This record gives sequence, structure tokens and C-alpha cells, in this order.
Amino acid sequence: MQSLNLLKSIADAKPSLRKSEQKVADYVLENPSDVIHMRIVDLASEANVSEPTVVRFCRALNYDGFQDFKLTLAQGLASNANFEQFSLNTKDTVSEFKQKIFDSTVGNMMRVREELDADTLEEAINAIASTNRLELYGFGASAPVCNDAQHKFHRLKIAASAYSDPHMQMISATTLTERDVVIAISQTGRTKDLLHAVKLVKDAGVTVITLCPSNTPLSDLASIAIHIDLEEDKDLSTLMSSRVVHLVVIDVLAVGVAMKLGPGLLDHLKTIKRSLKSLRQNDKRLPLRKPEE
Repeated sequence: MQSLNLLKSIADAKPSLRKSEQKVADYVLENPSDVIHMRIVDLASEANVSEPTVVRFCRALNYDGFQDFKLTLAQGLASNANFEQFSLNTKDTVSEFKQKIFDSTVGNMMRVREELDADTLEEAINAIASTNRLELYGFGASAPVCNDAQHKFHRLKIAASAYSDPHMQMISATTLTERDVVIAISQTGRTKDLLHAVKLVKDAGVTVITLCPSNTPLSDLASIAIHIDLEEDKDLSTLMSSRVVHLVVIDVLAVGVAMKLGPGLLDHLKTIKRSLKSLRQNDKRLPLRKPEE
């Protein structure tokens, strides 16, 4: 179990624990920084349970014992110390809010990295690599992510198109077949027009890959759901880091597809690189003129 996921794992596992073990879970979730300095007898006393209950709690989370659990908890707290969700203050200096924004984004990326399921990613990579046609749907801040994905997959010889207009998504949805794939990207997983388009392609038997939060209407419609769960300040819509995380996940999928398609793709990428040279300005600079004597 990864250290960054420990507190979330405790919260997720809590309903399946015995009532006495839930007392330990509650205390750990409320006082994680205190627990790393406790002996097992201290935690048992504070949670009002027996020492064997603490051991059973640790083993229920797949740890050998209290020391193993406490070590992972300490590592997790140390890793996350500088990467908490930020809140801006009107008195923050540029240096201060710069630090907060970068730290929050890095923390979110680390958290999602640990939570992404490798088997799900591999399933998505296989579907994209074998598709006849790839369509990308997204609105608002997700639209640039779709455009970036179209660029990346098009370079890999995947017939890809990105649509952020609901009318174009409807037209696209009605022309797809079971051999095609749609990637639907959303920061909320609840955009009505996007849900409508995805329902249409699902009815046609199209494989739908979603990049959105779990337990949302969009993720429920997915053939392959890639969950991206982030806690974000909803009042700071322009500072949301989910778009950055979505871009990185697209990179993971693109690299996976490139590896899946094999070495023959390298020659194609080299050809693209050579063809793009003509679009770039020559970097040769004119020599500086010597001052007249």
C-alpha cells in the first residue's frame, strides 16, 4: 500500500472494519501526526480499545503490525508536508502564492500517480492502439486537453479528432462504430451535453474511455474509467490543477500507445521531426559588429 494513499485507504476501508477497529480508524484519521509518535499501548488507550484490536486494525489494512503501519504513516505525512491544498490570502505576496500553487499542483500529481490503476491504463492503451478512429470530447478547460491529445495521437498515426462544440459531438457520435474509441474528459464528470454525447456513442457500442472523478455520471457510463480525484478550491476556477493532471495522464496513454505500436513507429516520428525543421527559424545568429576604431 502506497504511503500517499494510506489515510484515504483507511477512510475507504472503515465501513468493512469491526466497530472496535473503526474507533482506531477514527482516531488515526483525526490525529495522524500524533499517532506516529505513539506506542501501541498509547493508541489503544486514546482510542479506548485493546492492544490486540490495534494489531487487528493494522492487519486489516495489510500491514504486519503497528510498527509497519506507523512507519508508512510517517513516510506519507513527510511526503505530503509541503504539498497540501492551498488557500489564498489577499495579503499573499507573488512569491507566496507562486509557492502555494506549485506545491498544490505537485501534490495533486503525486496523489493521482499513486491512485491510477495500471491495469485500467493498459486496457485503455490497448483500445486506443487498435482503434479505427479516435474522437475526443471535452468542454471548457478540458477542451485544450482534448486538442493536446489529438496532436499527440495524430503523431502516432492514430486518426484522432477533438470536439468541444456540442453540435459537432452529436454529429461525431452518430457516425461512430464499434471499431472506434471516444475519450471523454471532464473535471466534474457532470456536464450535461457531454453526458448526452457519451450516451449516444455507448448505445452504438463504441468503447468510451473517461478521464474524470470517480462516482460521477460520466465515470458510470465508461467502458474504461480512468479516475482522477482531486480536491480543488472551487472558487479558484482559473487555478485548477486537474487540467495539468489530465495532460500528464494523456502523456502516459500516448507513450503506452507508442510502445504498443512497436519500433516501426520510430521511423515515422523521425520523418515528422525532419519535416518540421522547415517550419523553424534557423538558429544561426549574425556575428556582432565590432565597433569602428
